[in-house]
Amino acid sequence: MKLIGMLDSPYVRRVAISAKCLGIPLEHESVSVFRHFEQFRSINPVVKAPTMVLDDGTVLMDSTLIIDYLEALAVPGKSLVPNDLGQRAHSLRLIGLALAACEKSVQIYYERTLRPADIQHAPWLERVQGQLLAAYTALEQELQKQPLACDGSIDQAGITVAVAWSFTNLVVPDQVQGKPFTLISAFTAYAEGLEAFVSTPME
Repeated sequence: MKLIGMLDSPYVRRVAISAKCLGIPLEHESVSVFRHFEQFRSINPVVKAPTMVLDDGTVLMDSTLIIDYLEALAVPGKSLVPNDLGQRAHSLRLIGLALAACEKSVQIYYERTLRPADIQHAPWLERVQGQLLAAYTALEQELQKQPLACDGSIDQAGITVAVAWSFTNLVVPDQVQGKPFTLISAFTAYAEGLEAFVSTPME
């Protein structure tokens, strides 16, 4: 199977790290949706990262859907999401908040870098910035109530939180620097030291 996309995308990196944690080998091709648009379109006409090409040629996209497929491929009993219904709901809440933070970070970055300054829409940008901070504020509150484990392992909630925080600090660091997100930051430092993260650096 081939994973298509750049590791500076939090969604691509999330899939790559999840596959490693599940023990599923993937071939990774660093293809950019911007610099290699035509090459990407020849693989997936939608040009959406991440894209995964299965051994039979089936093309999957969207990190959550790809990870769902990887979970089905994993050996029985090996999963990155809890079986207990209450813990599963908690994990999905963390994942949803982290993915929202990723989305808002992308929107802020694109608005700043792709749209000419004279036509940037300040009210919309302000709203998105507020949504980004709301997502991380809620995440910090969740970690205050129930910290993520730092015991040498990591689950899907932990992967997604750490990938999101690292990405935000890469592309829009001014949005979170100096803010009281100490638990998120500390957990991400732990996660980035794990082999699955170290061997999957942001490009």
